[in-house]
Amino acid sequence: MILIADSGSTKTNWIAIDTNGNELFKANTKGLNPAVFSEQILTNRIKDCKTLISSQNEVDVIHFYGAGCGTKTPKVILHNVLINIFPNAKIHIKEDTLAAVNSVTTEPAIVCILGTGSNCSFFDGKKTHQKIASLGYSVMDDASGNYFGRILLRDYFFHKMPTEFATNFAKNYNLDADDIKKHLYKKENPNTYLANFSHFLVQNKNSKYAQNVILTGIRLFIKNQILQFKNCTDLPIHFIGSLAFFLQDEIKILFKEYNLKLGKIERHPINGLVNYHFKRK
Repeated sequence: MILIADSGSTKTNWIAIDTNGNELFKANTKGLNPAVFSEQILTNRIKDCKTLISSQNEVDVIHFYGAGCGTKTPKVILHNVLINIFPNAKIHIKEDTLAAVNSVTTEPAIVCILGTGSNCSFFDGKKTHQKIASLGYSVMDDASGNYFGRILLRDYFFHKMPTEFATNFAKNYNLDADDIKKHLYKKENPNTYLANFSHFLVQNKNSKYAQNVILTGIRLFIKNQILQFKNCTDLPIHFIGSLAFFLQDEIKILFKEYNLKLGKIERHPINGLVNYHFKRK
């Protein structure tokens, strides 16, 4: 059995296939970012999924693509977790940017991620290249879920939100300042907490205020991430992630403005990863 996982900080999509590429089952767990969560939390989140645990001894290979898996220490943590749960598996752990690339293209392109976090890579047809090192949600991640959550909270508390929008925002969330600070500075996974607020932005994206916030965020992403590659106007630019999927109209508007070529927009890369690994098994 081959197990493929696509993981972010919020959720992880799993799919199991046999040696002929036939789907055996799909499963979902909470996010498994080893740069954010402890080994115990990662373990508990996997073990909470009965579908995975019922087949744990039958898994021969795991291809795990995840946020936070771009450096050595988090990869070691995650490997320890996976090998303890799936003792018979050969484990391959790679960062989520490679999942995005492998799921959408085999040709040169720029591939972007817009989900809880954000990222951008150039794929030359063989290897991926990144020109900047990500410093995480508190410094970077333009146009991500946690970016938009941060902007919404700032605008609400600085009284920059339109009154009606602010009233509805407050009806949907606990905006007690002490509770917010507890989640941001004392509890684990503040990036996912911030990203939760972005759901409201997407649900109300047709308002003038929301459009301004969305377009400003995507424009920052284009300037800081996509335009760093000198050949960006010559290549298709693909997007992976829930925010990219729900904000594709706004992405299209700004791509026309910057004369960029929009490629595929996929909410989840998992199906593309199945095709990629089956062809190379």
